[in-house]
Formats: sequence, structure tokens, C-alpha cells
Amino acid sequence: MGRPRTNDEAVKERLVECATEMLATRPRESLTLRAVAAAAEASTTAVYSLFGGKDGLIGAVRDRAVAGLFQDLSATKTSADPLADLYALAVAYRRWGRGHSHLYTVLFGGVQSFDPSGEVGASDPIRPLLAAIDRALAASILVGEATSIALSIWATLHGLVTLELAGALDAATAEAAFRSTIHATLRGWMTPSVFRSLRQAALAH
Repeated sequence: MGRPRTNDEAVKERLVECATEMLATRPRESLTLRAVAAAAEASTTAVYSLFGGKDGLIGAVRDRAVAGLFQDLSATKTSADPLADLYALAVAYRRWGRGHSHLYTVLFGGVQSFDPSGEVGASDPIRPLLAAIDRALAASILVGEATSIALSIWATLHGLVTLELAGALDAATAEAAFRSTIHATLRGWMTPSVFRSLRQAALAH
């Protein structure tokens, strides 16, 4: 009779959760398999059995973060207004970051690199943003190179969310800064005609 399997999905889940919290709160170099295993009430052997080692466990944490962010951004509904869609994607990004602060820190806090200007995979979180930008470019609402626009929006979002998660902004300030800064970033990439029409509409109210 064989030995019962102990390194199951429950153990795998605990290891990923504990590694996520540790990576979000301490340097990657200080993360040890012994510490993760102890926190997850598992053995270091389980880490090797389930992930192949430390790098595999860290990769699993990052994969979970990427998948979660991609899922939330992809769930954002598409409308006939690319600008509204871009703002909705920004809202979804911020909501995911606030709701998954540990995963956000792991994904964008220097533990693993994430290059929005690199090759875009099928499940890359930047893909929904690029799709909305492409529609805005095709409609002559925005002008510029899609990757540059995406990087500009992402850098703005990342700065805002990082400050908010760090507690540098109170709730009211964070909300106001998000609205004004995202709109300002989008205006910076608008074609002159669209910018003028929106400006005139704003002055009319």
C-alpha cells in the first residue's frame, strides 16, 4: 500500500499565499524555503516537489498576479467610446491593485520585472489597454505610437496606485488625484481637434 500523498493542492495554495506575503514585505534575497515552508506548515521537500525549488515558487506567485490582473482588465466592458474604455481600464487596474495589494507589490515592486513595452503575450495584462488604444488611434481620438501611449498610462497608474497602497494619500486625495491625473494623461495624447471639442464642451457647462 502506497504512502498517502501529502503535497496536495491545499499545500500548494498555502505555499503560494505565504510566499506572496513574504515577497511583498521583504527583499527577495531574504526569502528562504525554510521560512516559507514553516509559515505554510509544510516541508521544504514540498516546495521542490510542487514547484521545483525557490525560483519556481516565485514564478508561481508572479503567474498568479499576472493572471488575476489580466482577468479583471479583460472583464472590463467595451463601449463605443474608446476614451471611456481607457478610463474604465484604469479604474479596473486601481481596483485590482487595492484589492490584491500583496500580489500587486510582488508584480510591480521589483521582485519580478514587468515590461509593458516588451512582447505582448495572449494573457498579458497590457493587452486590453493596447486594444483600447488601438481603437482610439483608429478613430483619430488619440495620436502617437500605441506602445508609448500604453507606457505613459501605465506609468501614471502605477505611480498613483503605489502611492495609495503606501498610505501616502488619504482616501479623498487619492480619489481626486486618480480622476484628474488619468484624464490629464489621456488629454495629453488626444488629437488637437478632439482636445478642442472636449474643452469647448467643458466650458459650456
